[in-house]
Amino acid sequence: MNRLILTAIFTSVFHVTAPSVLAAEVVTVQMQTSAGNITLELYPDAAPLTVANFLNYVGGHYYDQGSFYRVVRMDNQAQNNIRIEVIQGGLNQEPEDLPFEPIAHETTADTGIRHTNGVISMARLQPGTASSEFFICINDQPELDFGGMRNPDGQGFAAFGRVVSGMNVVRAIQQMKTDTPPTDALEYTSGQILLEPVRIEQVTRLD
Repeated sequence: MNRLILTAIFTSVFHVTAPSVLAAEVVTVQMQTSAGNITLELYPDAAPLTVANFLNYVGGHYYDQGSFYRVVRMDNQAQNNIRIEVIQGGLNQEPEDLPFEPIAHETTADTGIRHTNGVISMARLQPGTASSEFFICINDQPELDFGGMRNPDGQGFAAFGRVVSGMNVVRAIQQMKTDTPPTDALEYTSGQILLEPVRIEQVTRLD
């Protein structure tokens, strides 16, 4: 299992970030998956390191071999004290097999991009270990922000964009069938791994 699996892991007007971020530079990408297309806006002015890292994987076509492989719902995280709702994707590889080094952690306190419905963010272990794995929020998830306690270090996760089209695809992925481990032997991600991962077929910049 990938050691970078998310461990501590719209409103009606898509209120995901400060107005200054919305007025700044935006990069648009389309993620074609076997479940449908998801279009994302990324905010390089607010989260330059995180967006640059994601675009490195996009530009190198690394995500074209990736998948969504983990979904977190209210009914499949009995082992987690603080519950969230996300779908997680990426390359699902060991850190030593990845093409790029991990990046410094850009907190929501620094970027102003909070984990609201449709926001895309980076999975990590300790701060500074995010690399290829990312997740998309379903509904608002303040426990993933700086000061939230899904990750006990309180540093939150590095949000860097949002879904602008395809939330129906995101929600459909979240409801797909997952593994059913014994209830007396639950590990951190037990019950959250898709039986049939959703293929990421291509990720393309549209701007």
